[in-house]
Amino acid sequence: MTNTVLITGTSSGIGLSTAGYFADRGWNVVAAQRKPEQESVLARRANVLVSRLDVADLASIEEAIAEGVQRFGTIDALVNNAGYGQMGLFEALETEQIQQQFAVNVFGVMAVTRALLPLFRRQRHGVIVNVSSGAGLFTLPMISMYCASKFALEGFSEALSYELAAVGVGVKLVIPHGGVTDTRFVERQSDTMAENRELIDYVPFIEKTRQAFAAMGKARTISALDVAQVIYQAATDGTPQLRYLIGDDSRGFIRARRELSEEDYISFMRTKFQ
Repeated sequence: MTNTVLITGTSSGIGLSTAGYFADRGWNVVAAQRKPEQESVLARRANVLVSRLDVADLASIEEAIAEGVQRFGTIDALVNNAGYGQMGLFEALETEQIQQQFAVNVFGVMAVTRALLPLFRRQRHGVIVNVSSGAGLFTLPMISMYCASKFALEGFSEALSYELAAVGVGVKLVIPHGGVTDTRFVERQSDTMAENRELIDYVPFIEKTRQAFAAMGKARTISALDVAQVIYQAATDGTPQLRYLIGDDSRGFIRARRELSEEDYISFMRTKFQ
């Protein structure tokens, strides 16, 4: 039988590339999007069902799953890709912006996962691939809420992996780091930037941080397709491996986090922004 995957956030970037990559390899794909009426690429493929799914709307999650099962018979894998990065000083953030970051990046992942677990458990098989970030392993200023949401996703996924192994379901974390070239991630960060002109004490720090981010952006080397290939590997390799890193650690953040003492790590990171 042909396997079926449900992928969230497939309108662009990593999600779009991942949907195409699975479909090219013979999988049935439930390509979930908040606004499927705008879809023009995936909808033409016979083995792809473009379905409306808003990770903050439980009814839409349940409907997308039901549509996928009705069309393809079952669902064998879930890729939780939908997410975005809230940028701005923590002090400048509104409460609604903080809550929305977690509503999408954390609670949305949990909601889609929980909705599919009864099916996976009955089947005694399934795999969940959560798309994380290097910002779930190390932190950067001006994206504190994004880092917090990805740290939460890392902890949730690791704990969940122990539980679901008991019922034959795998959990994987794919961790892009160093930036991905062909996504709207940076553009959406700019669109959602939290600013407060009264916080003038931060101005020198903000300027230096923006310069650091600009340099990081120029160093981006991996594509959405590169990430899609690793997501596919994680979903299909049949191993208990939890974390799959994909990217260029030329900045040394991951190496510093894993190899340096706590004191040396914090000192190393602070030199980048102070």
